[in-house]
Formats: sequence, structure tokens, C-alpha cells
Amino acid sequence: MIENRVGVTGRIALVILILTKFLLQYIAIDPIYELHRDEYLHLDLGNHLAWGYTSVPPVTGVVSYIINLLGGAVFWVKFFPALFGALLILVVWKTIETLGGRLYALVLGCTGVLLSVLVRVDVLFQPTSIDFLCWTLLLYVIIRILKDGESKWFYIGALVFALGFLNKYNIGFLVFGLLLALVLSEQRRIFVSRRTYYTMGLAFILILPNMIWQYQNDFPVVRHLSTLADTQLVNVNRMDFLKEQLFFFTGSLIVLLAGLISFWSYNKFKPYRPLFWTFIFVLAIFTYLKAKNYYAIGLYPVFLAFGAVYIETLLAKSWLKYLRLPLLLLPIVTFILMMPLTLPVLSPDEVLERKELFDELNLTRWEDGEIHHIPQDYADMLGWRELAGIVDSALTLVDDKSKTLIQCDNYGQAGAVNYYSKRRSNEALSMNADYIYWYPLDEMDIQHCILVKETTFDKEELDFVIELFENYRYIGEIKNPNAREKGTKVYLFEVARESIKNVLENEINNRIYSY
Repeated sequence: MIENRVGVTGRIALVILILTKFLLQYIAIDPIYELHRDEYLHLDLGNHLAWGYTSVPPVTGVVSYIINLLGGAVFWVKFFPALFGALLILVVWKTIETLGGRLYALVLGCTGVLLSVLVRVDVLFQPTSIDFLCWTLLLYVIIRILKDGESKWFYIGALVFALGFLNKYNIGFLVFGLLLALVLSEQRRIFVSRRTYYTMGLAFILILPNMIWQYQNDFPVVRHLSTLADTQLVNVNRMDFLKEQLFFFTGSLIVLLAGLISFWSYNKFKPYRPLFWTFIFVLAIFTYLKAKNYYAIGLYPVFLAFGAVYIETLLAKSWLKYLRLPLLLLPIVTFILMMPLTLPVLSPDEVLERKELFDELNLTRWEDGEIHHIPQDYADMLGWRELAGIVDSALTLVDDKSKTLIQCDNYGQAGAVNYYSKRRSNEALSMNADYIYWYPLDEMDIQHCILVKETTFDKEELDFVIELFENYRYIGEIKNPNAREKGTKVYLFEVARESIKNVLENEINNRIYSY
């Protein structure tokens, strides 16, 4: 009877945690902010389904397709990251159950996951939400393999890896660290089992379509990683990467530390020591490669599970029972205190009132390595609706809209125009990111061009465009002072002097094959 009461209480606690997760994701962003520049690109992937994209593998496109089928409203854009975050909490719950944890451990571990950096991650529709879910689920599968050795977990592991790989290639680093840890441990006997190689074969078959797509398109992922390394990762400091790991689960650092210690001080966890070494190896790899700080977030939820179970065991001693409530309250209090600094709940004006604090905490340092007025993610969620309105006003000046190209400088501009524009028949395009592959060159008969440009024309650029069109006019620019795109201008070029198709085709080929 006692176990039944605990079971009912546990299910109620799980439901509360899941509902709280969804609620948090919808209140964790001030309504003044629009979608993020990356979200616009990801939503457009759903209009061009393929086995791969320049920026991400295919899963994001599939989710975007579903969002678009549901109408594409902001509610649905935010719903799916929240859903994946809720599923991650469920996986941690099942992990704690598998490790022998009872109600206190379940609530302690899942609260640590709920009130963490994952709220910030799941605010945006990006591959990271599914990525961290797959990392957590794969580690859970490994725990089941090490504990039970049942064949089904091998094949489930193959499916999880394939889903993770087809969502974001980063899961390859986890698998590499995991395999290395297994080889160096007593669990290396796993490699004499046929099931291991059947699993690898199944995983390879599942990811093969994406590999074929990469080959057929000259491996755009290589170009993407090269650009990332040159423009963003070059500004990453290795010591900063390690220090910033401490801020992801600040309120649960004690639980995380307990989780790492438990592999060596709690005999029941000895069979799972390869996971400890996986943690060390993956962090070492990311540190060496100067990875972005958030790449390793997927490691932590499972270690919170180990820590929660270990702490529950320690607190069973009567003289420690008084620590139970403080340890539960710590992530709650910490989250409430840090929420204004770590989540976009403050408007730009409110951030500017606290600018010294934001600067001191490095929150306003952008990926270019420089300190700016507000955090980069915040600036990337402003000015887009304004831009789409300016483009729409340009379209009203054109008689033949079907022969009008909307040409943008970057993917954020193109995606935002496509999302907010009231004239959806004209798809905005760009020579940037995946848009470069979506020009319908065979169907194009361009007479007019609406040009969205980040910077002012220099004389050479302007002379080149004037040679192509009979006249042009300035339409407007983004005025929002806090937008990253502030000053982005819109021009209308009318009556083409010659075929624009050939010019576009040459420029596209030059961009694609210039790497």
C-alpha cells in the first residue's frame, strides 16, 4: 500500500514537472521579442524537404514541415522545443528509476533539469533541443545495456543515434567518447558481441541517405564547419569554455558533483564507470576543439540522475535528513535569482538599465568577441517584422509581382520576410546558408528586384546593379536601435536591362565552389 501511494505521488509529481516545463517556456521570453534569426531559417527548411541542408541535417526540416502544417504560429514554433525539453525530463525520470531512485531522488534530479540552462535552450526552435534529448536518451540506453544487456536496447540505441545524427552531427562526439571509454574499461567485452556490430550496421543504414546527400552536394557540412571555425570558434577561449560549464546547472552543482563522485564511492554504480570517462573525454575533446560552451550540455542530465540517487542514499542517514529540503529549494531559488540575467524576460530598455552587470558577466559579448549593447540573442530577435513591412511596401510599387525577386544579404532577412510578409507569393532568397540552393533558375523571368542590404552600397556595387536595371529607389531601413540588423536597407530596382538569370547563376556557382 505504501508503494502504491508513492507511485501515485510520483506520477503527480511528474505531471507537475512536465506542465511546469511547458509553462516556463512560454513565460521565459518578453513579448517584445520576435523569433530569432535562426528560427526563420529553420522554418523555411520545412518548405524545402530534403535529406540534408547546408546548416543542419534533415530532422529540423521535418519538424518545421509539421509546424507549417499547423499554421506556423509562434505558439507552435515554441511548442516543439518545449515538448522535446519535457521528454528529456521524462528520460531523466526513467533513468533515476532504473538506477534505483525513489521519490526524493526523482524530484531532486528532475527539478535540477527543469530549472537550468535548458529553459534558455528550449526558448528557441533550434536543433539543440532534440540534440540534448538524444544525448540523454542514448546515455540512458547505455545504462540499460550495462545493467540488463537485453538485445532490444542495442537496437533502440541505433535508432536514437540515427535520430540524433540526422538532427545534429554533434552526437558523433558523444559516441566517440563513449566508445573510447568502453574500450578502456572492463565493459570492453561488449565488443565481442555480434549485437554490437548489428547495431552499428543498422545505425549506418539509417544515416546513409544523409551521407549520400552530403556526397552528392560536395559535403556542404565541411564548408559550414570551416566558416564556423573561421568566424565564431576562433573567438572561443578554452578556459572560458570550461568555466562557463559551471553556469548551466548552477542550482544543482552539488547534485552534479555527487553524481561524478558516486562512480567511485557507491559500489552499485561501479558498472557504470564508463559514463564517467565518457564525460571526461567529451569535455576534453570540446575544450581542445574550442567548441561553443553549450555543445556539452547534453552530458549533464544523466549525471544529475546519478547524483540525485546517490544523495538520496546519503540522506537516508538520520542526521542528514535535514538537508533534504534545502537541496530541493536550492535550484528553485537559484533559478529565480538568475532568471533576469539568463532568460530574455527583460526588454532591451530594462537590459540597458543593468548594462554594467550584463557586461561584467560577459552576457553582452557577441560571437565576434566584442562587447555590445544587449546580448546577441536578444538583438537577433528584433527588427524582423519591421523589415518585412518595408519589403511589403516595396512590393506594392511593382505591377508584375510574379517577376520580382526579393534578394537578401543573409538568411535571417530572407526567413523573416518569408515569415512575416503579407504577400507570400514572392519567396525571399539569399546567397547565404541553404537559400543559395533554392533559386528556381529554370522558372525565373526577373524584371524587378527588391534588394535587402546590410550595409550601404559602395560605388562599385552600385554601378554594377545600375547596369542591370533602368532605375532604382531607396524604400526604407530598419530603425529599431536594439536590433542587430539596425540600418539594414531596402531598395527597389525596376525594369531589367538584361537577363538576371545568368548573373544569378554565375554568382551562385562562385559562392558554392569558392571554398
